[in-house]
Amino acid sequence: MSSTGIEEIVVRCGWLNKDPLYITYHDEEWGKPERDSFRLFEMLCLEGQQAGLSWITILKKRENYKKAFFKFNPQKISKMTSKDLSKLITNPNIVRHKGKIEAIINNSKCFLSMQENGEDFSNFIWSFVNHEPIVNNWKHHKEIPTQSSESVALSKALKMRGFKYVGSTITYAFMQACGLVNDHIVDCISRRN
Repeated sequence: MSSTGIEEIVVRCGWLNKDPLYITYHDEEWGKPERDSFRLFEMLCLEGQQAGLSWITILKKRENYKKAFFKFNPQKISKMTSKDLSKLITNPNIVRHKGKIEAIINNSKCFLSMQENGEDFSNFIWSFVNHEPIVNNWKHHKEIPTQSSESVALSKALKMRGFKYVGSTITYAFMQACGLVNDHIVDCISRRN
């Protein structure tokens, strides 16, 4: 109830369910501009794990992924061996998909290769939106696309650098999550223009 005695209606994006973890993620993280290269790397890896699954599935396993992959430290991940891979494939706390697990290890090497070539990951990622978030004005979550010309371009550029599990739908979800694209519906309490 508000101070006027009238119950306030809180509007959030329609894709959200009532899980408190999901609500916190939506309200405090999704769509907020992230510019830290290591956090962007983490989110790109997690979005790749989502392929064919719901985001809440990955979100619930996020802490387990952090434990399994050294808090997404690319240096440490890049040193993982086939023995490590075998252990991860049997880890019930993450998605046990060999290709997806291999992608995280592969992508850590690609991330480091970019660094070695003087290419800042955050600057690279944000260059696809001219370093400013794209703010959309959707009235309903069903209007929101699953990819854009920017996500197609980002996907191609990442693949050229050797990244895996970075198709244009995955990169669009990544762009939404990291605030490169603001796809909160216009009435959402988490939307900031």
